[in-house]
Amino acid sequence: MKLSGAKIVVETLLEQGCDTLFGYPGGQVIDLFDALYLKRKQIRHILTAHEQGAAHAADGYARATGKVGVVIATSGPGATNLITGIAAAYLDSVPVVAITGNVPCSQIGRDSFQEVDIVGVSMPVTKHNFIVKDVSELADTVREAFRIAKSGRPGPVLVDIPKDVQTALCDFTPCSEPAAAEPVKAASEHRIQRAAALIDAAERPYIYFGGGIIASNASAELLAFAEKTDTPMGCSLMGLSAVPSSYPGFLGMQGMHGHFAATAAEDAADLVIALGVRFSDRATGQQERFSQNFNILHIDIDGAELNKNIRAQLAIRGDLRDALRRLTAAVQPAKHPEWRKRIAAMQADEARRTAQSHQLLTEHLSAGRQSVLTHFAVIDAVSSSAPDDAVIVTDVGQHQMWTAQRYPLKKPRTFLTSGGLGAMGYGLGAAIGAWTATGKPVFLFTGDGGFGMNLTELATAVSLHANITVIIMNNGVLGMVRQWQRMFFRKRYSGTTLNRKTDFVRVAEAFGAKGLRAADAETLQKALRKAAAQSGPFVIDCIMDPDEPVLPMRPPGGSVDDIITEIK
Repeated sequence: MKLSGAKIVVETLLEQGCDTLFGYPGGQVIDLFDALYLKRKQIRHILTAHEQGAAHAADGYARATGKVGVVIATSGPGATNLITGIAAAYLDSVPVVAITGNVPCSQIGRDSFQEVDIVGVSMPVTKHNFIVKDVSELADTVREAFRIAKSGRPGPVLVDIPKDVQTALCDFTPCSEPAAAEPVKAASEHRIQRAAALIDAAERPYIYFGGGIIASNASAELLAFAEKTDTPMGCSLMGLSAVPSSYPGFLGMQGMHGHFAATAAEDAADLVIALGVRFSDRATGQQERFSQNFNILHIDIDGAELNKNIRAQLAIRGDLRDALRRLTAAVQPAKHPEWRKRIAAMQADEARRTAQSHQLLTEHLSAGRQSVLTHFAVIDAVSSSAPDDAVIVTDVGQHQMWTAQRYPLKKPRTFLTSGGLGAMGYGLGAAIGAWTATGKPVFLFTGDGGFGMNLTELATAVSLHANITVIIMNNGVLGMVRQWQRMFFRKRYSGTTLNRKTDFVRVAEAFGAKGLRAADAETLQKALRKAAAQSGPFVIDCIMDPDEPVLPMRPPGGSVDDIITEIK
């Protein structure tokens, strides 16, 4: 049957299992939106307030489900507004297909109205991208985009479609099955056996895992491996939620703002088993010092990550789930009682340091007679009231690290954050995507700086009646940068004191949401009860101290020897 290019796109999206997409209309995608209207009972389009919010929503949808998220935007500014969201997905390995319109083929390169070379612009932040100039290639190109997005290490793919290709007619032959991800080459048996020998010989093994565990659905395999080998573990920011925070052998996130015990345990290990994680600068600090004391076994689906930043004694490319199953079968059961005693001592030391930090903060607030909340109080109050299957989303900044350190996560895919790009403004769009995908309660931890960047998406959340509780950790400053200025720039607070008069409760009400301000535990609990009792988004403006730091902190370029656990 002959269909227009626009209808072919929509039919192919349905064929690929897409039931929801996010976006914003415009002149060069008006035909696509007309085709979506005709299929509105089968595929849902969610109109956001801004294309960046749409891209983050598609990202949140994908992270919460493991499915491919889809976003659509028009040419020029519509397409360029997607770039931050695409880059966030790229650096965190999230499968997203972005569809953009473009001017007709005959006008490309003539500086036409709203013309931008989005293929060239997006090339550094996509796994692959396409511009389709022949309608006969359109369906297969969209199918290929889905295949690439979810194959191997996931990531975003962009498909740019000129307007005349959308209106052109072509025979369309549907496929009965969605495009399958490429089969992953299994790790060689020889390397699995070598890895098993390294593990069996280790006296102080330590697992450092990342987002690859979540992407490969290997949480159960990771726990089985850790149990058999009696190995403690920590994770990167992207690995959070892969195992329950309460798991006895889990020491938490490590790195620049990671748990003291997790970072110290890694440094004291004789073998670090790195699983689905890249050794970024935030994870390693000073690279020359990082791996002085231990060997590294690194397993990852992406061969480009092996030996890229830190050289491993044994690097294995392969699917993590398969590799962990085979490794668990190959290793000998082990117990490491002396190592466990050292780990317990590190955890006790961390608990002492955390309690001391909390006490110092309480004394500081009492001395100033400030009626404000601490991050301890805010996160503990939310976690005690939220259901176990709630999705936790963060923006980027101090609140992000506090949440990563303290929130007791219980299930995979329930912690969404912009890790690699660190995009302020990520949170509300991602929260909308997560709620749309799961229907579960969503709690967004954000700051007054990050929330201000994309707060217009409250309009989207209200229109959807989305069950999103927004927790603004409002300290009146750009907290993370201010903390660096306090510690390393002699308190020269340049550009980080906001001095804004924004009333976030009234802003919420203006958008049609509800909101309350909280400056102490009692008003916070009242606000959380009100949020739970109503449908739709609810904003809680938590008043906090501008000098509350994120600790511990390893200075940039520093090492485990330089960790700061107290700021005088």
